[in-house]
Amino acid sequence: MIALSGYAAQARTQTQAAAPRKKVASSPASSTMGAAEPAATHGPVATRRAAAIRAQSEAITVQAVAVPGNSVLSSSMREHSTVQVFRYSSEQLRETGQTNILAAIAQLSPAVTSSPFGGIGGNGFNKTMQLRNLGADQTLMLVNGKRRHVDANFNYYQAGPNYGTDPADLSLIPMSAIDHVEIVTEGATALYGQDAEAGAVNIVLKQDTHGGTLNLQNSGYYVGDGQSFDGNADYGIRLGHSGGYMNFAAQITNQLATNRSGDYPGNLYFSGNPLNNTVSRDVQRLAGTPRTLLEAGSINMAYPITPKFEFYNTSTYAHKNVTETETYRAPSNDNVVRALHPDGMEPLWLGTENDFQVNDGVRSSDFLGMQWDAYVNYGRDQMSNWITNTDNPTMGLASPTTFYTGQFISSELSVGLKSTKFFHTALLPRPINLSYGFEYRRDTYQVNAGDAASVLDGGVPVLDGPDRGVAVSAGAVDKFGVPTAAAGTLARNIYDGSLNVDLYATKNWEWTFGGHAVGYSDEGAAATGSIGTRYNFSKNFALRANVNTGYRPPTLAEEAFFAETTYPTYRTAQLPVNSHWAKVLGASHLKGEQSRSFSIGMDATLLRDWTLTANLYRIAINDRLFNTSQFGGTNIENMLASAGLPGVLYASYYGNPVNTTTNGGDITTAYTWHAGRAGTLQFRLGVNIADTEISHYNATPPILANLGLSTFNRTNKEYLIHSAPKNIENLTVVWSKGPYSVRVQEQRFGSYTWVASPSLTQTQWTYAGPSYITNLELGYDVFKRWHVAVGAYNLGNHYPARANSASRAALQNSFIYAGNSPYGFNGGMYYVKTSLKF
Repeated sequence: MIALSGYAAQARTQTQAAAPRKKVASSPASSTMGAAEPAATHGPVATRRAAAIRAQSEAITVQAVAVPGNSVLSSSMREHSTVQVFRYSSEQLRETGQTNILAAIAQLSPAVTSSPFGGIGGNGFNKTMQLRNLGADQTLMLVNGKRRHVDANFNYYQAGPNYGTDPADLSLIPMSAIDHVEIVTEGATALYGQDAEAGAVNIVLKQDTHGGTLNLQNSGYYVGDGQSFDGNADYGIRLGHSGGYMNFAAQITNQLATNRSGDYPGNLYFSGNPLNNTVSRDVQRLAGTPRTLLEAGSINMAYPITPKFEFYNTSTYAHKNVTETETYRAPSNDNVVRALHPDGMEPLWLGTENDFQVNDGVRSSDFLGMQWDAYVNYGRDQMSNWITNTDNPTMGLASPTTFYTGQFISSELSVGLKSTKFFHTALLPRPINLSYGFEYRRDTYQVNAGDAASVLDGGVPVLDGPDRGVAVSAGAVDKFGVPTAAAGTLARNIYDGSLNVDLYATKNWEWTFGGHAVGYSDEGAAATGSIGTRYNFSKNFALRANVNTGYRPPTLAEEAFFAETTYPTYRTAQLPVNSHWAKVLGASHLKGEQSRSFSIGMDATLLRDWTLTANLYRIAINDRLFNTSQFGGTNIENMLASAGLPGVLYASYYGNPVNTTTNGGDITTAYTWHAGRAGTLQFRLGVNIADTEISHYNATPPILANLGLSTFNRTNKEYLIHSAPKNIENLTVVWSKGPYSVRVQEQRFGSYTWVASPSLTQTQWTYAGPSYITNLELGYDVFKRWHVAVGAYNLGNHYPARANSASRAALQNSFIYAGNSPYGFNGGMYYVKTSLKF
């Protein structure tokens, strides 16, 4: 978290939009803004919106702004208030050399982890992030202050770093569309809405009225694979003559695959076949970045209707194709119809995603003495799946080699009204900010069945080899399709009311009181509240503290997602928790998470160009939503078969297995040294420590306990709390002089655990110790508006800890390195890029 007060003044104005590129963000200001009245009640709404943004963005010293709270006219969050907000400008995001937003903020903020490798199968489809070592879906994702819809994809496979989560994917938004990113590092569901147990991320889009940028980048890995080309651009135009604007942005990324798998162990063919002595065992491609083509676009606009009313629209669309290599099946594997695949097969998982969100609204600077924002938002994510280069062994020679395995669709409709009212009173030194809102939301999740062949048991036994005539597991290999019995649609109605009061008890003492009352058609009602305070001892030093309660309901995907993986004689299944199959194994209705968070922090300006922030926090979550252990054995297989799901030997479903407590702290500091003829140097240091422990285990259902099984074993504990580093440290130095710039960053990642398979015991897990990587970029301004740069991520080509022998054997040596490394396992990446402003 290096975007401190001195690097935060990124308010978009027409003057800034026309300004030439800056290599580094501005230095900390040394004086406090003068007292300002609330937004006036005359003139165009765009002017008022710009004033609201400036009032919240330009207060870049420790002392808070004169007007408390957030305005509904602003898409930004106030930085210097009772909650901690860090801001990263588009310049800082681009200087990382990353082409998707989650990877960029993970490189900038030590509180954020976003592993480059998402996991096996569907887990690798979407980009995810963790804030303060909590789950990927415990951070609320916003765009221009409005909720972003969640994905249709549920991360169900155990080997992924964000196993058991269903978050929104912000990487589908074009990088060129983003003006800045704001990260709220507070448990703040009462202030911002459900899912904000760890905090919130707000993507603020550009509001330029003319000009644009064109950015091109080519990258690849040192070993010669993973070539990627990224092109993104944006352009702004003025609408009308009263401050309206329209920004267009687009991005195309073509990422080729990487491979870091090891050689296949043992014989590929049956024992005695002479080919075993000559054939290459370099046949696996499971561990690596999948082949991806992303096309994304966005529009962000506002048009004044009258001097006090304006219409606005924010629209995003993304189309993504992913080709991901699955587990190699040797010719000796009985899942292989050897007449169709004489040299074995490596199935390819094909995913196609279509994602869009449209936010429309009308806002007013003065209607009945208040600021208003009335809106209708709709978002939809559709993921369709195929598996190819495979077979259904029970169909024998009649088996297809490509199967449609199903489709998942998530949608969210919200209709709401938010208002801000400023009250002047002689009892208090500044106006009182009263904000309230009402929202109706309808969430849906649809599961569509795969084709008949993907689930069919054709009755054909093994055709040849030592096991000729033996029955084999049914369905498409490696991904069994979604059966008709698992298809259907879930829907939820949500009624949300919020109230927030922000005031100054004295000239320097700010208080915030917030509350949410939410009713869910399937979960009942939940109320959350927050109290925050901040005292500005001087313009250079302030203390703040917060107490929050939170609530997060299960997503519909967590309730309804279904998936199966096929092995020669059995299958494993992720069961919908409300299905008859899961209930046979003791599943019960999911409860929402209840959280309590406490934090205390300080902001200080130590010298004119030296800022420091520090925080301590504690986040306790009851009834944590997570996947159960993977139950296995003949009893489980028989119980599921009696319920109409034969052939499944191992199964899991979603539940509320544990309570957790996260304790942590962070320190961030930045110093700018103006060295005269030697140029300017920025020094930025960020440290975050987050330790999550299980404080309570909820009871295992009796039907499983009687079998000696547990709903949450030690393996799942590692998945939940040790898959990401407990601590991350970033040290960045940026030097600039004239047209030249150099950025050097050293990152340290703390220890974490990789469990390659649920079948491994504690002594067989891979423990990864601390590791260091260096990032470097050299830049040059060819002309005033044309910038070129070369750089490297992981300059020293450092690889994470090697997986131990048991971990490698569990996945037939396809993973040599820990799969959940926070910086990946592809080694060093180089890039060249150019940026043109016009």
